[in-house]
Amino acid sequence: MVVKAYGAYAADKPLEAIDIERRAVGANDVQIAIAYCGVCHSDLHQVRSEWDGTLYPCVPGHEIVGHVTAVGDGVTKFQVGDVVGVGCMVDSCQHCASCDEGLEQYCENGFVGTYNGPTPDAPGHTLGGYSQSIVVKDDFVLKISHSEDQLAAVAPLLCAGITTYSPLRHWNVGPGKKVGIVGIGGLGHMGVKLAHAMGAHVVAFTTSESKRQEALDLGADEVVVSRNAEEMAAHAGSFDFILNTVAASHDLDQFTILLKRDGTLTLVGIPEHPHPSPNVAALIFKRRSIAGSLIGGIAETQEMLDFCAEKGIVADIEMIRIQDIETAYDRMQKSDVKYRFVIDSATLAT
Repeated sequence: MVVKAYGAYAADKPLEAIDIERRAVGANDVQIAIAYCGVCHSDLHQVRSEWDGTLYPCVPGHEIVGHVTAVGDGVTKFQVGDVVGVGCMVDSCQHCASCDEGLEQYCENGFVGTYNGPTPDAPGHTLGGYSQSIVVKDDFVLKISHSEDQLAAVAPLLCAGITTYSPLRHWNVGPGKKVGIVGIGGLGHMGVKLAHAMGAHVVAFTTSESKRQEALDLGADEVVVSRNAEEMAAHAGSFDFILNTVAASHDLDQFTILLKRDGTLTLVGIPEHPHPSPNVAALIFKRRSIAGSLIGGIAETQEMLDFCAEKGIVADIEMIRIQDIETAYDRMQKSDVKYRFVIDSATLAT
């Protein structure tokens, strides 16, 4: 099936309207008419070859929400008309230790990304959600129970939501825990909302005084301007957990010293240059940890979606036409969005 999409043919070329081929629906496949697709910073990195290995044509998009239009004979979990989502993965080996534990994001043979991943389908790599429809193996499709009027704002949960939910759950964030969220952007704003909903005492860290009220409005109990040494010092040794969503290279020591004994600083952003080497003594003398976390498995992503539906959590978004994607990329690089762009996929037809 030929569908309309937006993609690029080279790193130095803008995204443009293209036609792509979607495979026929197999026995275990779900065909989805895409209603909305979130715009992730990863899309920009990949399409412009800022990350190695970009394959062209590149059609980005891994925060997909839509409606089921067909299912294969072997599919039992979904039926035509269901509201569903697709996140960062569309396949994995399904037989390694990580996959067996429902941690497909850590597949030891490499998960298949929703775009730029290997596939036998033409053109030999996966093409993502900046398109009218997609065909995905049923094991990698997620059920969405939010109301219809929230669906556009649900789309970023498929990446920004699970990227922050997974570490918060893994490190047992909840009532009685003091939790820091570093950065109030696409990821950070979701981290604040989720940690608040989990019952933690949430402290948001920002470099900008102008974001203080915004962070409080998102659910933070306190806000610290990280450039203010006195504000930072007032929290020394007091955090159970800090989630750092900032992708730019920066000094991690300013946050590790805020941790209690046995506290953990978890990173979810990959910097363009390595962070300066941390002060190991600050870790050794308090048994503190610096860790990392990558999205979540399918089961945990479903858990996150259900949790967000129950708590009424969605992303704060700005809807755009697909024709404005390059402008959105430029604005995203300047952090000029609160807090996530979402493509109205109906504009692909115009």
